[in-house]
Amino acid sequence: MADIKNYTLNLGPQHPAAHGVLRLVLELDGEVVQRADPHIGLLHRATEKLAESKTYIQSLPYMDRLDYVSMMCNEHAYCLAIEKMMGLQVPERAQYIRVMFAEITRLLNHLLWLGCHGFDCGAMNILIYCFREREDLFDMYEAVSGARMHAAYFRPGGVYRDLPDTMPQYKVSKIKNDRAIARLNENRQGSLLDFIDDFTRRFPAFVDEYETLLTDNRIWKQRTVGIGVVSPERAKNLGFTGAMLRGSGVAWDLRKHQPYDVYDRMDFDIPIGKTGDCYDRYLVRVAEMRQSNRIISQCVQWLRQNPGPVITDNHKVAAPAREAMKANMEELIHHFKLFTEGFHVPEGQAYAAVEHPKGEFGIYLVSDGANKPYRLKIRAPGFAHLAAMDEMSRGHMIADTVAVIGTMDIVFGEIDR
Repeated sequence: MADIKNYTLNLGPQHPAAHGVLRLVLELDGEVVQRADPHIGLLHRATEKLAESKTYIQSLPYMDRLDYVSMMCNEHAYCLAIEKMMGLQVPERAQYIRVMFAEITRLLNHLLWLGCHGFDCGAMNILIYCFREREDLFDMYEAVSGARMHAAYFRPGGVYRDLPDTMPQYKVSKIKNDRAIARLNENRQGSLLDFIDDFTRRFPAFVDEYETLLTDNRIWKQRTVGIGVVSPERAKNLGFTGAMLRGSGVAWDLRKHQPYDVYDRMDFDIPIGKTGDCYDRYLVRVAEMRQSNRIISQCVQWLRQNPGPVITDNHKVAAPAREAMKANMEELIHHFKLFTEGFHVPEGQAYAAVEHPKGEFGIYLVSDGANKPYRLKIRAPGFAHLAAMDEMSRGHMIADTVAVIGTMDIVFGEIDR
């Protein structure tokens, strides 16, 4: 009789479901996974090491490139760590803007996750639905920072600038006539806040559409129910955070339990799962999108009624206004010193964490009193989740491995940093 042995299969790094450059070495018995060994090191960009040779402000755009789907949330943790060490007071309006854009970023992240996870599991059309809304969210990013993705908008002490009074509009082209352009510009007549407010009113109906496509879809449930089950105790032991932990039924959310900025003033719920499988984690993230929409709406109402400064007036940390810099020698010196030498952070260490769309994203900073970090360590949520890849996929089929990768919401920029 033939001697049947397990064989090894290489999944990725160029696999469409690898979400970056994940290389999985799968040991298979037929089509059943006996062992899954994730290999990292194919992307490594040495963000933590690069930060040691750059000033604090120069390192900020590197944060956008970590999890390149949740740009402003990465910046948020970095700014909080610096503010903690310097004892900086962030203006109230800036805190509301940060919270609002952190939740816009959560929607951006979850929409990409939902589109790609659905696509990985064979639901082709969900990707197109999700990208429709992402365009509006990217327009918000662009209106406020000038960039559609890598914004560098959060700054130590606040945000780069206040929200604009006008929204960029589409122009007539060879492809679209006057009537089509007028329809596209309908909700762009007012300020950015008006545009965001209009989006928050429209968005719940869009989430209903996603749920119509997937939630009770027989094939979707066959692909996700009972796949990658993790018990609450095991999820905690494995270092899970975010939707991966809440999907297993643990109600832990830093925005509620260790609030930062103005999250303690926000009214929202923490969705949790029951069985800890891929389907539960899907339901948790979809419910999270609804809660994020609630938070954005609350921030819009407050920001409408409360004008004010959006960055600290300490010119050793934040650049002076451009008009003042061009008219006043002292402000010019502040500007020159800030962008050549940067600011000095007092000696010490600090850890700041945010409830990132993927889990707990933390920045651990060590300063020796210089104008650049002595050490920077990033606590990326995806790293702990990827470590559980073997445990979550054992006994499942190859196709289920793809569903498990999708449910982790992996982006390799933060894992292989």
